[in-house]
Amino acid sequence: MILQALYDLAQRERLMGQDPNYQLKRVPWLVRVGRDGTFLGKMIDCRNRVEIPTRSPRGRPRTVYVAPYRWVPREPERTSGDYAFFLCDTSEYLFGMGKGARSKQKLANRFRLFREKVRACSEATHDEAVGAVLVLLDAVAEGQTSVDLPEDYGPSDLIAFVYSPDDDRLVSDRPAVRQYWANYRLAELESLDPVECLITGRTDRPAPKHMLLKGLPGGTPSGVALVSFNASAFESYGLPGNQNAPISYQASEMCMTALNRLLSSDLPNPRDLDEKLPVRHHKISSDTVVCFWAVADEAQDFCNQFAPILEANPEDVRETYRTIWTGRPPSDPGTSAFYALTLSGTQGRAIVRDWLESTVETVVRHLAAYFRDLQIVRNTPPSKKRSLPPQLPMRTLLRSLAPQGRDSDVPPHLAAQMVNTALAGTRFPMTVLHRALERMRAEIGRDDWNDLELRDARAALIKAVLIRNFQLEVKPQMDTTNKDIGYLLGRLLAVIERAQQLALGDVNATVIDRYFSGASATPGSVFPRLLKNMRHHISKARDGNYGGTAVWLDRQADEIASQIDAFPAFLPLPQQGLFILGYHHQRHALWQKKQDNPSNQ
Repeated sequence: MILQALYDLAQRERLMGQDPNYQLKRVPWLVRVGRDGTFLGKMIDCRNRVEIPTRSPRGRPRTVYVAPYRWVPREPERTSGDYAFFLCDTSEYLFGMGKGARSKQKLANRFRLFREKVRACSEATHDEAVGAVLVLLDAVAEGQTSVDLPEDYGPSDLIAFVYSPDDDRLVSDRPAVRQYWANYRLAELESLDPVECLITGRTDRPAPKHMLLKGLPGGTPSGVALVSFNASAFESYGLPGNQNAPISYQASEMCMTALNRLLSSDLPNPRDLDEKLPVRHHKISSDTVVCFWAVADEAQDFCNQFAPILEANPEDVRETYRTIWTGRPPSDPGTSAFYALTLSGTQGRAIVRDWLESTVETVVRHLAAYFRDLQIVRNTPPSKKRSLPPQLPMRTLLRSLAPQGRDSDVPPHLAAQMVNTALAGTRFPMTVLHRALERMRAEIGRDDWNDLELRDARAALIKAVLIRNFQLEVKPQMDTTNKDIGYLLGRLLAVIERAQQLALGDVNATVIDRYFSGASATPGSVFPRLLKNMRHHISKARDGNYGGTAVWLDRQADEIASQIDAFPAFLPLPQQGLFILGYHHQRHALWQKKQDNPSNQ
C-alpha cells in the first residue's frame, strides 16, 4: 500500500512531467555549440544569485548561487564505477577534465564513455545538433580545441549542451533525441522477462534497480535504497534480484520519484518550474523523518500547517489550527485521505519505521488529544531571547529522553512510535516513561535554561503516559486534591528543597542533587532524614530575612505530610511518575510570584 500511495501521488502531482524518460536536475552551466561544432564563447552561467538572511538580526545576508532545474535524460544512480550520463554530466565526463585529484587515465576513460554515448545517438538519429556536439568532443579529445572551466565551477556541477540555432533549448530536448532516448531505455530492458507489476497489475518489464533516495537523514549523500535484494539471503524460490517483488520500471520510477519529492525541500512544480512544490516532510530527530501527504486539494492547507503544528511554531500556524494545541480540533478539518511515512536512513538502505493510512479529520482529532495529554505548567521561564512556545515541540520531547538532550542519541524507533502516538491515537510506548524517569534522575541537578525546558518536556511526557496508558486523572497544574502517595511525596520534596534554599542559599550539592533519585524510588529510606534536616533549615530561615516564608513552608510541609500514613519502602512505576509530577507542580507553585499565586501569601 505504501508504493501504491506513492504511485498515486506521482500521478496526481505529475512528477514525471510529460516524458517519463526525463527527470529534473539542477544544471548550472551550458555549453553553446555552433553548426560546425565550434565552442561559442565561454560556458554560460545559469545560476541565480540569492540573498539568504542570517539568523543574527545585524548579520549581513549570505549570498549563494542557485542553479535552475531542467529536464534532462533520466539515468540510473551512479555507483563507484565509471558511468557516463547522456548529454548532461560533470566536466570529468564531458571533457575529461576536472578540479579534483583524478588520474589522467581515469579522466580519459570517463571522457571516452561520454563520447561513445553521444556517437551512438548521432549515428542512430543523424541529428545535426548531436553531430555538432560530437565534432566538438572529438576536437577536444584530439587537442584541437580547449575548454576552460570557470573559476567557481564545482566538481559536481552538471553541464549541458545548447545548439546555437535552438536558442536556449537543450540538445537533449530535440524531438529526435527524445525518441532515441526512449528507445535506448527500452532496449536496455529487453533481456528481462515481463512480470505482473504489484502496483499497476499490468504486465511489463521489471525495474532492474530502484532509484536511490536522496536527502534522507542518516543516509549517505549519494542516496540509499528503499527496496533492494543485494544478497542471496534476501531472495526466494530461485528468483533473482527485484523479481522477488516485481515492480515495473515505470511504476518503480514513479514511486521513488514521489518519495524523493517528499524528502526534498526545494523541488519545483513540474507544471511550472518557477514555482516550488510545498514541503511535505518533517525531521523529528537526527536520522529520522516523517513524510506526509493528503489526497484532496482542500486538505493541502492542513498539510502546510502539519510540521509547524508538531513543532508548536505560532508564527507559521494559522489561527484555525492553533486550537489543536489547546486540545480542541477545528470544526471542519475535512475527510480527505491522509498518509504518513516515517523513515530512518542508514549507510546501506532506508528503514521504514512506521506507516499510517488515515483521514485528515481523524489525524486532527488525535493531534488535539495528544496535545491535551501533554499540557503542563512550565518551570522554564521566558527570556528576552526566547519565548515559550504554546506547546512543547516534538523534537524537544524526544531530546528530553536522550542523554543531555543530544538529538543524535534519540532512538529512531522511539521517534517513529511518538509520531504514531500523535497521529494514530495509540498508547505511548512504555519506553517513554522509563527514559523520562531515568533522565530526570540523572540530570535533575542541572538548572540552565535548556535543561529546564527538557525537564518540562519530561514532566509533560510522564503526565501523558499516565493518562493514556494507565487511565489516571492528572491535571496540568498542581492538584491539592490528589492524594496519591507518589504525588504527595513529590510535592513534599519540592517544599524541602525550597526550605534548604532559603536557609543556605546556593550550595554545591543541594538536597535534590543528593537525594532525588532515592526519594523517587525508595522514599522510606530517604524522607525521615530529609524531614529532620528540614526542621533545621526552617529554624535557620526564621532567624534570617525569610521568617514569614519559612513559617508558610513549615505549614505546607505539615499539611502534605499529614496526608501520608507511612513512607513506602518502594514506589511502583506509575507512582514514580506521579512523584515527578508532584515535584514539578509544587516547584512551579513555590517559585511563582506572590501576586500570581495567592496560596503563597
